[in-house]
Amino acid sequence: MPELPEVETARRLAERALGGKRLVAVAAADDRIVYEGVTPRTFIKKVTGARVECVGRRGKQMWLELDRRPWPLLHFGMTGRFWVYDTAADRPRHWKVELACDDGVRLAMTDPRRFGRIRLQHDPLSDKPIAALGFDPLLDLPRSDVLFGLLGKRRGPIKAVLLDQSLAAGVGNWIADEVLYQARIAPRRRACDLSADEVKRLRGKLSAIVRKAVDVEADKQRFPRTWLFHKRWGKQNGATIAGHRIVHETIGGRTTAWVPKVQR
Repeated sequence: MPELPEVETARRLAERALGGKRLVAVAAADDRIVYEGVTPRTFIKKVTGARVECVGRRGKQMWLELDRRPWPLLHFGMTGRFWVYDTAADRPRHWKVELACDDGVRLAMTDPRRFGRIRLQHDPLSDKPIAALGFDPLLDLPRSDVLFGLLGKRRGPIKAVLLDQSLAAGVGNWIADEVLYQARIAPRRRACDLSADEVKRLRGKLSAIVRKAVDVEADKQRFPRTWLFHKRWGKQNGATIAGHRIVHETIGGRTTAWVPKVQR
């Protein structure tokens, strides 16, 4: 599933492709699952002819700021992504919306598994789902003392708490595992039991990991080789990192990779 770095990379791609341009043609697949709260036909009518001022993001949600309201709100779900191309013949499989600009550039959102969502909202930042999101680690990560206070109210395992989008928007499974590994914190520790020093360490790693992943455009091959990310997949027996055994278990309903020798 795309997490914050993948979605921010997609946002930048969309802004390069669409920013400042007018949408002269819009195509929408007849998919009443992906389109939520708006019909494909209405989406086309409301968006065609508008100019894209910029592309915004909070957590895993993106929206197009147009020169008129309402604005499209997009979520990739598990398998969504953007494609940019020049001719209708290059339209990708599993497309759900295609936006054609006045300079001939086209952008499509695909979603093979149909867990993504396309909405129209008058003010996405004030409406759900964005209004229910917590801080964004790239945009407004709170100070350590503020984060310590937020975590102090949470009694669940820190791994599950990090995945709660009402706390940290955009943090997904691999980011949470990486942060806890690098911060040397066991994933089953209760969030409210973490010390101020541990929260400061966690905050620093969350910021550094997200920023590095965004800087390399979410290209996994360019993640540092010391990251748990490269070793966490597959649940194979005997998997190690830096000579220490990697353990896989379910925490908060999600598969968690961690290193007991390092994480306390």
